[in-house]
Amino acid sequence: MMEFLKKFQFVGGRIAKTGIAVFLTAIVCELLNWPATFAVITAIVTIEPTAANSIKKAFIRFPASAIGALFAVIIASTFGDHPITYALVALLTIITCHKLHLGAGILVATLTGIAMIPTIHDHYVATFFIRLGTTTIGLIVSTLVNLWILPPKYSNTITNKIHNLYFKTGNLLEKRGSEVLQNHSLHRDTKLIFNDILREIESTETLCEYQKEEWKLHRSSRQELRYFHYEYKKLNLLRQILFHIGNLIYLPVQYTFSEEEKDRILHATQSLKGIMHHPSFHIPEQHFTLMKDLLEEFWEDQEELHTKPFQSMKHHFSCETVMLYELLSIHDLIEELSEIHVLEAQHQTVLEKTLHS
Repeated sequence: MMEFLKKFQFVGGRIAKTGIAVFLTAIVCELLNWPATFAVITAIVTIEPTAANSIKKAFIRFPASAIGALFAVIIASTFGDHPITYALVALLTIITCHKLHLGAGILVATLTGIAMIPTIHDHYVATFFIRLGTTTIGLIVSTLVNLWILPPKYSNTITNKIHNLYFKTGNLLEKRGSEVLQNHSLHRDTKLIFNDILREIESTETLCEYQKEEWKLHRSSRQELRYFHYEYKKLNLLRQILFHIGNLIYLPVQYTFSEEEKDRILHATQSLKGIMHHPSFHIPEQHFTLMKDLLEEFWEDQEELHTKPFQSMKHHFSCETVMLYELLSIHDLIEELSEIHVLEAQHQTVLEKTLHS
Protein backbone atom coordinates (compact mmCIF):
# COMPACT_ATOMS: atom_id res chain seq x y z
CA MET A 1 0.00 0.00 0.00
CA MET A 2 2.76 2.44 0.97
CA GLU A 3 4.82 1.62 -2.14
CA PHE A 4 1.73 2.13 -4.29
CA LEU A 5 1.17 5.62 -2.84
CA LYS A 6 4.81 6.60 -3.25
CA LYS A 7 4.65 5.91 -6.99
CA PHE A 8 2.20 8.77 -7.47
CA GLN A 9 4.25 11.92 -7.05
CA PHE A 10 1.16 14.15 -7.33
CA VAL A 11 -0.09 12.62 -4.08
CA GLY A 12 2.10 14.02 -1.32
CA GLY A 13 2.55 12.24 1.99
CA ARG A 14 0.37 14.69 3.86
CA ILE A 15 -2.43 14.46 1.28
CA ALA A 16 -2.31 10.67 1.34
CA LYS A 17 -2.37 10.61 5.15
CA THR A 18 -5.36 12.95 5.22
CA GLY A 19 -7.28 10.60 2.93
CA ILE A 20 -6.34 7.57 5.02
CA ALA A 21 -7.26 9.34 8.27
CA VAL A 22 -10.66 10.38 6.89
CA PHE A 23 -11.37 6.86 5.66
CA LEU A 24 -10.43 5.16 8.94
CA THR A 25 -12.29 7.76 11.01
CA ALA A 26 -15.47 7.25 8.99
CA ILE A 27 -15.20 3.47 9.41
CA VAL A 28 -14.83 3.73 13.20
CA CYS A 29 -17.82 6.08 13.42
CA GLU A 30 -19.87 3.74 11.24
CA LEU A 31 -19.03 0.80 13.52
CA LEU A 32 -20.17 2.85 16.54
CA ASN A 33 -23.25 4.09 14.66
CA TRP A 34 -22.17 7.69 15.28
CA PRO A 35 -22.33 10.50 12.68
CA ALA A 36 -18.98 10.77 10.94
CA THR A 37 -19.19 14.43 9.90
CA PHE A 38 -17.64 15.94 13.01
CA ALA A 39 -14.99 13.26 13.34
CA VAL A 40 -13.96 13.68 9.70
CA ILE A 41 -13.75 17.48 10.05
CA THR A 42 -11.44 17.02 13.03
CA ALA A 43 -9.34 14.41 11.23
CA ILE A 44 -8.80 16.72 8.25
CA VAL A 45 -7.58 19.72 10.26
CA THR A 46 -5.52 17.61 12.68
CA ILE A 47 -3.00 16.27 10.13
CA GLU A 48 0.16 18.29 10.78
CA PRO A 49 3.58 18.38 9.07
CA THR A 50 4.98 16.25 11.90
CA ALA A 51 3.55 13.63 14.24
CA ALA A 52 4.94 15.54 17.21
CA ASN A 53 2.89 18.59 16.25
CA SER A 54 -0.23 16.45 15.86
CA ILE A 55 0.18 15.05 19.37
CA LYS A 56 0.85 18.45 20.92
CA LYS A 57 -2.09 20.10 19.21
CA ALA A 58 -4.43 17.19 19.95
CA PHE A 59 -4.25 18.14 23.64
CA ILE A 60 -5.31 21.66 22.65
CA ARG A 61 -7.96 20.72 20.10
CA PHE A 62 -9.84 18.35 22.41
CA PRO A 63 -10.81 20.92 25.08
CA ALA A 64 -11.35 23.52 22.34
CA SER A 65 -13.79 21.18 20.57
CA ALA A 66 -15.57 20.57 23.87
CA ILE A 67 -16.02 24.33 24.24
CA GLY A 68 -17.45 24.65 20.72
CA ALA A 69 -19.84 21.73 21.26
CA LEU A 70 -20.96 23.09 24.62
CA PHE A 71 -21.78 26.52 23.21
CA ALA A 72 -23.61 24.89 20.30
CA VAL A 73 -25.83 22.82 22.63
CA ILE A 74 -26.58 25.70 25.04
CA ILE A 75 -27.30 28.38 22.42
CA ALA A 76 -29.15 26.07 19.98
CA SER A 77 -31.39 24.84 22.79
CA THR A 78 -32.21 28.47 23.59
CA PHE A 79 -32.61 30.09 20.18
CA GLY A 80 -33.00 27.08 17.88
CA ASP A 81 -31.62 26.91 14.34
CA HIS A 82 -31.47 30.67 13.82
CA PRO A 83 -28.85 33.01 12.24
CA ILE A 84 -28.11 34.53 15.63
CA THR A 85 -27.26 31.05 16.91
CA TYR A 86 -24.51 30.59 14.33
CA ALA A 87 -23.09 34.03 15.06
CA LEU A 88 -23.10 33.57 18.85
CA VAL A 89 -21.58 30.06 18.72
CA ALA A 90 -18.76 31.20 16.44
CA LEU A 91 -18.10 34.40 18.39
CA LEU A 92 -18.16 32.86 21.87
CA THR A 93 -16.09 29.84 20.81
CA ILE A 94 -13.37 32.02 19.29
CA ILE A 95 -13.28 34.41 22.26
CA THR A 96 -13.20 31.63 24.85
CA CYS A 97 -10.50 29.62 23.06
CA HIS A 98 -8.42 32.75 22.65
CA LYS A 99 -8.74 33.66 26.33
CA LEU A 100 -7.80 30.11 27.37
CA HIS A 101 -4.78 30.11 25.00
CA LEU A 102 -6.24 27.35 22.85
CA GLY A 103 -5.38 29.07 19.57
CA ALA A 104 -4.43 25.85 17.76
CA GLY A 105 -7.94 24.50 18.40
CA ILE A 106 -10.02 27.54 17.37
CA LEU A 107 -10.65 26.31 13.82
CA VAL A 108 -11.79 22.78 14.71
CA ALA A 109 -13.78 24.06 17.70
CA THR A 110 -15.64 26.64 15.63
CA LEU A 111 -16.32 24.18 12.81
CA THR A 112 -17.58 21.60 15.29
CA GLY A 113 -19.90 24.08 17.01
CA ILE A 114 -21.31 25.50 13.76
CA ALA A 115 -21.82 22.06 12.17
CA MET A 116 -23.68 20.82 15.26
CA ILE A 117 -26.40 23.49 15.25
CA PRO A 118 -28.71 21.97 12.56
CA THR A 119 -28.53 18.53 14.23
CA ILE A 120 -29.52 19.60 17.76
CA HIS A 121 -33.19 18.93 18.43
CA ASP A 122 -33.45 17.17 21.78
CA HIS A 123 -31.39 14.94 24.11
CA TYR A 124 -28.94 17.78 24.53
CA VAL A 125 -26.60 16.03 26.96
CA ALA A 126 -26.38 12.89 24.82
CA THR A 127 -25.82 15.00 21.71
CA PHE A 128 -22.99 16.87 23.43
CA PHE A 129 -21.14 13.71 24.47
CA ILE A 130 -21.67 11.99 21.10
CA ARG A 131 -20.21 15.01 19.29
CA LEU A 132 -17.32 15.10 21.72
CA GLY A 133 -16.79 11.39 21.17
CA THR A 134 -16.69 11.73 17.38
CA THR A 135 -14.25 14.62 17.69
CA THR A 136 -12.06 12.46 19.93
CA ILE A 137 -12.12 9.67 17.33
CA GLY A 138 -11.00 12.12 14.64
CA LEU A 139 -8.16 13.38 16.84
CA ILE A 140 -6.93 9.92 17.81
CA VAL A 141 -7.14 8.38 14.34
CA SER A 142 -5.45 11.29 12.55
CA THR A 143 -2.70 11.44 15.18
CA LEU A 144 -2.01 7.69 14.87
CA VAL A 145 -2.01 7.92 11.08
CA ASN A 146 0.43 10.82 11.25
CA LEU A 147 2.62 8.84 13.63
CA TRP A 148 2.75 5.46 11.89
CA ILE A 149 1.80 5.87 8.23
CA LEU A 150 4.21 7.54 5.79
CA PRO A 151 6.27 9.27 8.51
CA PRO A 152 7.68 12.44 6.94
CA LYS A 153 11.37 12.51 5.99
CA TYR A 154 12.58 15.96 5.13
CA SER A 155 16.31 15.25 4.72
CA ASN A 156 16.29 14.88 0.92
CA THR A 157 14.08 17.93 0.50
CA ILE A 158 16.37 19.95 2.77
CA THR A 159 19.46 18.88 0.80
CA ASN A 160 17.88 19.78 -2.55
CA LYS A 161 16.69 23.13 -1.24
CA ILE A 162 20.12 24.01 0.14
CA HIS A 163 21.92 23.20 -3.12
CA ASN A 164 19.35 25.16 -5.11
CA LEU A 165 19.75 28.10 -2.74
CA TYR A 166 23.54 28.08 -3.14
CA PHE A 167 23.02 28.08 -6.90
CA LYS A 168 20.69 31.10 -6.67
CA THR A 169 23.00 32.86 -4.22
CA GLY A 170 25.95 32.49 -6.60
CA ASN A 171 23.90 34.08 -9.37
CA LEU A 172 22.80 36.87 -7.03
CA LEU A 173 26.39 37.66 -6.03
CA GLU A 174 27.49 37.91 -9.66
CA LYS A 175 24.46 40.03 -10.58
CA ARG A 176 24.96 42.50 -7.73
CA GLY A 177 28.71 42.60 -8.36
CA SER A 178 28.12 43.55 -12.01
CA GLU A 179 25.70 46.31 -10.97
CA VAL A 180 28.20 47.77 -8.54
CA LEU A 181 31.15 47.67 -10.94
CA GLN A 182 29.05 49.38 -13.62
CA ASN A 183 27.93 52.04 -11.12
CA HIS A 184 24.30 50.95 -11.55
CA SER A 185 21.85 51.42 -8.72
CA LEU A 186 20.17 48.41 -7.14
CA HIS A 187 17.89 46.82 -9.70
CA ARG A 188 14.40 45.85 -8.59
CA ASP A 189 14.88 42.25 -9.78
CA THR A 190 18.07 41.93 -7.73
CA LYS A 191 16.27 42.95 -4.56
CA LEU A 192 13.40 40.57 -5.34
CA ILE A 193 15.85 37.67 -5.79
CA PHE A 194 17.56 38.57 -2.51
CA ASN A 195 14.25 38.62 -0.61
CA ASP A 196 13.15 35.39 -2.29
CA ILE A 197 16.31 33.61 -1.14
CA LEU A 198 15.75 34.92 2.39
CA ARG A 199 12.22 33.49 2.41
CA GLU A 200 13.45 30.14 1.09
CA ILE A 201 16.11 29.97 3.79
CA GLU A 202 13.41 30.52 6.40
CA SER A 203 11.22 27.77 4.90
CA THR A 204 14.20 25.39 4.83
CA GLU A 205 14.91 26.25 8.46
CA THR A 206 11.29 25.30 9.23
CA LEU A 207 11.78 21.92 7.52
CA CYS A 208 14.88 21.38 9.66
CA GLU A 209 12.82 22.00 12.78
CA TYR A 210 10.19 19.56 11.51
CA GLN A 211 12.88 16.91 11.00
CA LYS A 212 14.19 17.42 14.53
CA GLU A 213 10.66 17.02 15.89
CA GLU A 214 10.18 13.79 13.91
CA TRP A 215 13.31 12.25 15.38
CA LYS A 216 11.83 12.61 18.86
CA LEU A 217 9.23 9.99 17.89
CA HIS A 218 11.05 7.89 15.27
CA ARG A 219 14.41 6.24 15.53
CA SER A 220 17.20 7.49 13.29
CA SER A 221 20.60 6.08 12.46
CA ARG A 222 23.85 7.85 13.31
CA GLN A 223 24.41 8.23 9.61
CA GLU A 224 21.13 10.17 9.21
CA LEU A 225 21.95 12.40 12.18
CA ARG A 226 25.44 13.13 10.87
CA TYR A 227 24.11 13.81 7.39
CA PHE A 228 21.53 16.24 8.79
CA HIS A 229 24.21 17.89 10.94
CA TYR A 230 26.33 18.68 7.89
CA GLU A 231 23.36 19.97 5.88
CA TYR A 232 22.32 22.20 8.76
CA LYS A 233 25.83 23.64 8.91
CA LYS A 234 25.64 24.41 5.19
CA LEU A 235 22.34 26.20 5.76
CA ASN A 236 23.85 28.34 8.53
CA LEU A 237 26.80 29.21 6.32
CA LEU A 238 24.41 30.16 3.53
CA ARG A 239 22.60 32.51 5.87
CA GLN A 240 25.93 34.18 6.75
CA ILE A 241 26.90 34.45 3.07
CA LEU A 242 23.58 36.10 2.30
CA PHE A 243 24.18 38.52 5.17
CA HIS A 244 27.37 39.72 3.48
CA ILE A 245 25.62 39.95 0.11
CA GLY A 246 22.92 41.95 1.87
CA ASN A 247 25.56 44.48 2.87
CA LEU A 248 26.42 44.85 -0.82
CA ILE A 249 22.73 45.05 -1.75
CA TYR A 250 22.18 48.12 0.41
CA LEU A 251 25.56 49.74 -0.12
CA PRO A 252 25.34 53.01 -2.08
CA VAL A 253 27.05 52.90 -5.46
CA GLN A 254 30.01 55.28 -5.08
CA TYR A 255 32.89 53.26 -6.48
CA THR A 256 36.03 54.54 -8.16
CA PHE A 257 37.69 51.28 -9.18
CA SER A 258 40.20 51.27 -11.99
CA GLU A 259 39.57 49.00 -14.97
CA GLU A 260 42.15 46.57 -13.62
CA GLU A 261 40.46 46.48 -10.21
CA LYS A 262 37.04 46.02 -11.81
CA ASP A 263 38.33 43.09 -13.82
CA ARG A 264 39.86 41.50 -10.72
CA ILE A 265 36.68 41.85 -8.67
CA LEU A 266 34.52 40.61 -11.53
CA HIS A 267 36.66 37.47 -11.84
CA ALA A 268 36.45 37.00 -8.05
CA THR A 269 32.63 37.16 -8.02
CA GLN A 270 32.45 34.75 -10.97
CA SER A 271 34.83 32.37 -9.18
CA LEU A 272 32.74 32.48 -5.99
CA LYS A 273 29.65 31.85 -8.08
CA GLY A 274 31.31 28.85 -9.75
CA ILE A 275 32.16 27.31 -6.38
CA MET A 276 28.59 27.75 -5.12
CA HIS A 277 27.35 26.10 -8.31
CA HIS A 278 29.71 23.12 -7.93
CA PRO A 279 28.02 19.99 -6.49
CA SER A 280 30.84 19.47 -3.97
CA PHE A 281 31.78 23.18 -3.58
CA HIS A 282 35.26 22.47 -4.93
CA ILE A 283 37.67 25.42 -4.75
CA PRO A 284 40.15 25.56 -7.67
CA GLU A 285 43.72 26.75 -7.11
CA GLN A 286 43.28 29.89 -9.23
CA HIS A 287 40.53 31.02 -6.89
CA PHE A 288 43.01 31.33 -4.01
CA THR A 289 45.20 33.51 -6.25
CA LEU A 290 42.25 35.79 -6.95
CA MET A 291 41.45 36.07 -3.24
CA LYS A 292 45.09 36.81 -2.41
CA ASP A 293 45.04 39.70 -4.89
CA LEU A 294 41.84 41.03 -3.32
CA LEU A 295 43.36 40.79 0.15
CA GLU A 296 46.42 42.76 -0.92
CA GLU A 297 44.20 45.38 -2.48
CA PHE A 298 42.14 45.54 0.72
CA TRP A 299 45.21 46.28 2.85
CA GLU A 300 46.43 48.87 0.34
CA ASP A 301 43.11 50.70 0.66
CA GLN A 302 43.41 50.57 4.43
CA GLU A 303 46.91 52.05 4.34
CA GLU A 304 45.67 54.91 2.15
CA LEU A 305 42.93 55.65 4.66
CA HIS A 306 45.47 55.75 7.51
CA THR A 307 47.42 58.49 5.76
CA LYS A 308 44.41 60.86 5.82
CA PRO A 309 43.55 63.03 8.85
CA PHE A 310 40.94 61.27 10.93
CA GLN A 311 38.75 64.38 11.31
CA SER A 312 38.65 64.97 7.54
CA MET A 313 37.16 61.58 6.74
CA LYS A 314 33.40 61.57 6.22
CA HIS A 315 33.39 57.75 6.02
CA HIS A 316 36.09 55.75 7.75
CA PHE A 317 35.58 52.83 5.36
CA SER A 318 35.39 53.60 1.67
CA CYS A 319 32.85 51.84 -0.52
CA GLU A 320 35.73 50.04 -2.25
CA THR A 321 37.06 48.76 1.07
CA VAL A 322 33.63 47.55 2.14
CA MET A 323 33.11 45.63 -1.09
CA LEU A 324 36.51 43.97 -0.83
CA TYR A 325 35.83 43.08 2.80
CA GLU A 326 32.46 41.49 1.98
CA LEU A 327 33.93 39.42 -0.87
CA LEU A 328 36.79 38.21 1.33
CA SER A 329 34.32 37.36 4.11
CA ILE A 330 32.25 35.32 1.64
CA HIS A 331 35.43 33.54 0.57
CA ASP A 332 36.18 32.57 4.20
CA LEU A 333 32.69 31.08 4.49
CA ILE A 334 33.11 29.26 1.17
CA GLU A 335 36.32 27.70 2.46
CA GLU A 336 34.47 26.47 5.54
CA LEU A 337 31.70 25.15 3.30
CA SER A 338 34.19 23.20 1.19
CA GLU A 339 35.78 21.71 4.31
CA ILE A 340 32.37 20.57 5.57
CA HIS A 341 31.71 18.79 2.28
CA VAL A 342 35.12 17.08 2.45
CA LEU A 343 34.39 15.86 6.00
CA GLU A 344 30.99 14.63 4.89
CA ALA A 345 32.54 12.70 2.00
CA GLN A 346 35.17 11.17 4.31
CA HIS A 347 32.52 9.96 6.77
CA GLN A 348 30.53 8.50 3.88
CA THR A 349 33.62 6.63 2.64
CA VAL A 350 34.37 5.23 6.11
CA LEU A 351 30.76 4.11 6.46
CA GLU A 352 30.79 2.34 3.10
CA LYS A 353 34.02 0.53 4.00
CA THR A 354 32.50 -0.55 7.31
CA LEU A 355 29.40 -1.92 5.60
CA HIS A 356 31.42 -3.90 3.07
CA SER A 357 33.88 -5.33 5.60
